[in-house]
Amino acid sequence: MLGSAFSQFKNIYNQKSLINQFTRREISNRYKGSYLGIVWSFITPLIMLVIYTFVFSVVFQAKWGAGENTSKVEFALLLLSGLLVFNIFSEVLSKSPTLITSNPNYVKKVVFPLEILPIVTLGSALFQALISYVILVSALFLLMGVFNWTALLFPLVLIPLVLFTVGLSWFISSLGVYIRDIGQIINLALPALMFMSPIFYPISVIPKEFHFIYQINPISYVVEDARRTIIWGELPSWDWMVYGTIIGVVFAAFGYIWFKKTRKGFADVL
Repeated sequence: MLGSAFSQFKNIYNQKSLINQFTRREISNRYKGSYLGIVWSFITPLIMLVIYTFVFSVVFQAKWGAGENTSKVEFALLLLSGLLVFNIFSEVLSKSPTLITSNPNYVKKVVFPLEILPIVTLGSALFQALISYVILVSALFLLMGVFNWTALLFPLVLIPLVLFTVGLSWFISSLGVYIRDIGQIINLALPALMFMSPIFYPISVIPKEFHFIYQINPISYVVEDARRTIIWGELPSWDWMVYGTIIGVVFAAFGYIWFKKTRKGFADVL
């Protein structure tokens, strides 16, 4: 079964020109008709960063770790690095339940490769992440005078997350055709997952009896590696890179198998 899935991945690769075309359209449609256009891709993360930083470091007087003297600038950069990772996952998963139901015309076209739709959504999310990454690296250099060469390893850090996310997206987008309530469930789960991930705080401040929650959360490892490579100039956890990639491949394979198996009933339901 897995072998069949891997052979089918070649078909997805052969659709790379179509994926590229749809991804470009997805990005352009995001700000279609607005006066500032793609500039909003830079403005939005900056505004959200200011809001989160004000709330957590000014209103709640939050510090990064117990007893650590973290400046508001450093706190903001640590926050942005975590949000950068989580937003990739969040953007794709929030759109997944309606990916198929909002494109019934593609379902009726037997030759159209529906399996590329989650990849297109992921591509759009990665484009936004690239902009946030540029903002983060630039701010780190301009405000703190630091540029770590390990920041160039950040794309490698995202590999497990990309595989895990696209696998879940295939599963959820298919499930959303048959169970419309899945969208409401995802909308509840994503905010909970955001606060249960080490985005606004380090894992070191969590009581040890709750560490297992973060150990089974793959986003935690990616967030931590993002901070290691970009902010602190350290190498990522190579053990996690290996294990995480294997887990991601398994999720992607099973998600794709599920999607292909259930696709046969899409037209009947829609």
